[in-house]
Amino acid sequence: MSANQSRLGFVVAGLLLAIFVASIDNTIVSTAMATIVSDLGGIDKFVWVTSAYLVTEMAGMPIFGKLSDMYGRKRFFILGIFLFLLGSVLCGTAESITQLSIYRAIQGIGGGAMLPIAFTIVFDVFPAEKRGKMGGLFGAVFGTSSLFGPLVGAYFTDYINWRWIFYINIPFGIVALLFILLFYKESMEHSKQKIDWWGAATLVGSIVSLMFALELGGNEYAWDSAQILGLFATFAILFIIFIFVERKAAEPIISFKMFRVRLYGASTGAALFYGAAFITAALYIPIFVQGVYGGTATSSGLMLLPMTLGSVFAAQMGGFLANKMPYRNVMVLSAIIFIAGIVLLSTISPETTKWTLAFYMFITGFGIGFSFSVLGMSTIHSFDMRQRGSANATMSFIRSFGMTVGITVFGIIQRNSFTNGMTDAFSGSSGGAALPSENVRQILTPEKRESIPAEVMDKIISALSHSISTTFMWSIVPAVLALACVLLMGNASMKELIERERMQAGKLAKGK
Repeated sequence: MSANQSRLGFVVAGLLLAIFVASIDNTIVSTAMATIVSDLGGIDKFVWVTSAYLVTEMAGMPIFGKLSDMYGRKRFFILGIFLFLLGSVLCGTAESITQLSIYRAIQGIGGGAMLPIAFTIVFDVFPAEKRGKMGGLFGAVFGTSSLFGPLVGAYFTDYINWRWIFYINIPFGIVALLFILLFYKESMEHSKQKIDWWGAATLVGSIVSLMFALELGGNEYAWDSAQILGLFATFAILFIIFIFVERKAAEPIISFKMFRVRLYGASTGAALFYGAAFITAALYIPIFVQGVYGGTATSSGLMLLPMTLGSVFAAQMGGFLANKMPYRNVMVLSAIIFIAGIVLLSTISPETTKWTLAFYMFITGFGIGFSFSVLGMSTIHSFDMRQRGSANATMSFIRSFGMTVGITVFGIIQRNSFTNGMTDAFSGSSGGAALPSENVRQILTPEKRESIPAEVMDKIISALSHSISTTFMWSIVPAVLALACVLLMGNASMKELIERERMQAGKLAKGK
């Protein structure tokens, strides 16, 4: 192995580790939250632990992507790792839910730099003919870590201590930091440009307002309350100002000209709807396993393994196929399989066996897996090195935005369906009026299920199961919209990019 290949190997290892820890922290807290709240208190503020990470990560993605185009990838990637590690250490030492939320925000800023820049560096350092393989590898790690988060969180919470869901980031992060510091040699020349401060400020302000409105609406405040309406109004005003500012800025944070490129616009649209539909399986299958089957937090996380395996296999296959055929053809196959998986999940009931559910999860994961690798390649396809960071970061931002909106919208659907199911099941019965609300929460705790009368338990399980299958039925809508976006991607392929880069290399060789 040559010295250059060895150096690239360390760079890839560092990037993979960074992607793993940054993406796993999107979901790792979910199964540990009950234990965290019981330890730190602040049950009325626990929503901030998740939202703080998502808000700062999403707001940071397009900003760091643009800055990496202007001033170089390495410095901002290293800054991202440092902030992520600092936030992880602080999260592990938190003594209150408020402290933990603030420290999660620091983590999120780091994650917002690490994820998009890592994918972009791959396209900088590898020639086009190798990007399919590397895109498949990176997509597989991203998908695995995103889905694996709840299982890892449950394991550490059940058998070690919830603080280790943050401490585990430290050794991985330090190794990633050292590998990038020592082995990544950036060759790009960068020219200083004017930073779009107004664009950055209005983007962050609008996203923060929208995220808090979605997170707090229906939980801490009613949807029609002054607080939530005020947040939505603030989002709308700041976003309109952002659009106006970006149209006038010399170097906008998000260039709307990118969306005029057919492949880019269709790819980011597909990412939006994939994210919105995919998050339902990651969220509601663990709840189904615990609430309907009566499993533990760990066993509910294990049920995500078939989905994880399917997505890993498909991400690798997607990278391979992208070298052989147009991106659209690969993604049409992906979308059709993904829709089939969601349709199958919409049929689950208490009678569905675990093996059947595992098969449905594998199909769904196989469908979504292609998007983790192929969409990352198609969004960068049309741009040069000075635009790739912004292009990839914007796509990552839009996919995260889709997941966030999906969490909120499908959360409302599931909650309303469950409430209606409970009302129908217990209205007019002796059990209905006297049913303690505590029983509904205890259904997720195996040791406490035995205290609930069998006839009451059957009705709760039926209502919960129906609410989850109904949620999956509605998630077919964004899955179909993802297919519609995919059909608009055109015939662009990695093969033409390979030929273009070979021609450019030939011209440079002749010039010398």
